[in-house]
Amino acid sequence: MDIVETLPQLRARLDAWRAQGESVALVPTMGNLHAGHFALVEQARAACDRVVASVFVNPTQFGPGEDFERYPRTPQEDAEGLAAHGCSLMYLPGVGTLYPFGPDRSHRLSVPALADVLCGAHRPGHFDGVVTVVSRLFNHVQPDVAVFGEKDFQQLRILERMAEDLGYPVRILRGATVREEDGLAMSSRNRYLDNSQRGQATAIRRTLLLAHEAWTAGQPLAAIEEEGVSRLREAGFTVDYLEIRRESDLARPAAGERDGLRIFAAAKLGTTRLIDNLALGFEPKPLMFN
Repeated sequence: MDIVETLPQLRARLDAWRAQGESVALVPTMGNLHAGHFALVEQARAACDRVVASVFVNPTQFGPGEDFERYPRTPQEDAEGLAAHGCSLMYLPGVGTLYPFGPDRSHRLSVPALADVLCGAHRPGHFDGVVTVVSRLFNHVQPDVAVFGEKDFQQLRILERMAEDLGYPVRILRGATVREEDGLAMSSRNRYLDNSQRGQATAIRRTLLLAHEAWTAGQPLAAIEEEGVSRLREAGFTVDYLEIRRESDLARPAAGERDGLRIFAAAKLGTTRLIDNLALGFEPKPLMFN
């Protein structure tokens, strides 16, 4: 696996591959990689001849008081994991490579129709930073395919919309959420949890599964949401939201609407913010909790 840090180095590798008629997939990450990321790399490898994984902790998607400075950075371990899972190239751009004029003096993008709800309502400007950096990575790599995980489903939909709106010739693939054995969605931020909080954290998945059961039984959406928030608070979370929304546009469903819905949750244990979501209308696995 190649490791490059500059745009000219990246373009040289890409030009050589494309001269041989090879297709390229991109997996953007912020590093501190885990099995969820590696599953995306394997999915990308199945779709294209070559896989580029970028590792960049993007300053423009962190708000004041968030964890930019302490976000875990593990480039050596990341490189070993990527190589073991079939990645062709690890792209490690510096801030100056992605933001030549500095993060605060560069052009920004936004997708306001989807970015003002759910996490966007609680992290103003976050998704502007996401679409800004991903658009730059698309410009650098010019991939045929890009792969994003469903754990960050709002982010996924925003990036799908951005690619369609701006006419990027890239096919976006969705990667299923990868979970720990007890159901907790894998996340780089899980390492912030202490032992007690790690046990509490499983309640977010359990709450979503119970909400799915209530939805299947025909309970009103408002009652399902209210009960879900109560369950998370009883488990020790500070809740940002637990809401049922359309998958397509993240809007509130109309009365009686049942198709294409998903339940979203974001909540904190101490200072650690966890997110998860669940499509409504599928057959979930049985609860794995005591």
